[in-house]
Amino acid sequence: MTRIIDSLSEISTKYDALFVDLWGCVHDGVKALPPAVKALQDYRAQGGKVVLVTNSPKPRAGVAVQLDGFGVPRDCWDTIASSGDSARSAMFRGIVGEKVLFMGEWGRDEEFFEPIHVIHDPVDIELVPLDQAEGIVCCGPDDPFADPDTERGRLLYAKQKGLKLLCANPDIVVDRGETREWCAGALARLYTEMGGESLYFGKPHPPIYDLARRRLAELGDLPPESRILAIGDGLHTDIQGAMGEDIDSLYITGGLARGITKTSHQPDETALRDYLQKEMITPTYAIGQLR
Repeated sequence: MTRIIDSLSEISTKYDALFVDLWGCVHDGVKALPPAVKALQDYRAQGGKVVLVTNSPKPRAGVAVQLDGFGVPRDCWDTIASSGDSARSAMFRGIVGEKVLFMGEWGRDEEFFEPIHVIHDPVDIELVPLDQAEGIVCCGPDDPFADPDTERGRLLYAKQKGLKLLCANPDIVVDRGETREWCAGALARLYTEMGGESLYFGKPHPPIYDLARRRLAELGDLPPESRILAIGDGLHTDIQGAMGEDIDSLYITGGLARGITKTSHQPDETALRDYLQKEMITPTYAIGQLR
């Protein structure tokens, strides 16, 4: 049974570390959310560690710069684990070959291809047209507002060639302010439905949690799973991922599912219960917004 709470401080003393999602939790894709920032600052002031665990395709340095631009202060987090870093490591180990088709917005995603110096003997990645590609690196749609189905023709050709698709961001959609945008996960889902093979490294899949634990361990002793709380607004990413890792979770109902859960300040209890039963996912806790 999911318990609805009024604030993070109600439960924070039970946990030594937080794995915190970004979009819809700490910022709205345009600006920081002050109550969330304050809650994380207070948690860190009590000695807790905050790992930002994001499905962004950016390397963690790029995520930090983006957060600065949104006005998220650096004193509300300790370290970052991004889907981008996890996926980049796999790419430079050659998981989709050396000649790859890039899907995404180059002006936004080019840092995905910056070298990773911790990998011994990384492969040389070359961006090529689809007919020359050995695999696909997908950081997102070329146009985040276009229906993913517009890529069906290209993906069908890729499937016929037997190409693997590396998905750098498993999110299906995100909200940038009041505007909803498609993410790489929507293309990867379509490719899988068409019979292609998609490779995932962000939430809810294990690689990003392995990375998050490594980043947490760099800060000191690694706490047991029972002392880690995952926070996020993605039921099928943040919460399902936490359940797979056997860690507790706090579901932010005022993010992606605010309409379904009828969330204003807090979710409607009946709407939330019905939604969770339908999706067969059970967060440990729920709250309207992180505060």
